Amino acid sequence: MRKGDNYEVSIKRLEEIIAHLEKGEITLEEGLASFEEGIALVKKCQGHLERAAQRVQVLQAGELVDLADLKEENGAD
Repeated sequence: MRKGDNYEVSIKRLEEIIAHLEKGEITLEEGLASFEEGIALVKKCQGHLERAAQRVQVLQAGELVDLADLKEENGAD
């Protein structure tokens, strides 16, 4: 991953684009270009979040133990 190519940087840029668009002091072409960049950033952020969720699942899978398995190991019913 390139430096600056992370969730926080993408969110900050997205916030800047939103503020710029909300001012309404841009041409139609500038607005469309900003909107297009914003959509790309949203997709990038979604990717970051999906990868983070997958990492959490992998980490949890290594630590979670099924309670039924614990009962069987301890001889409990």
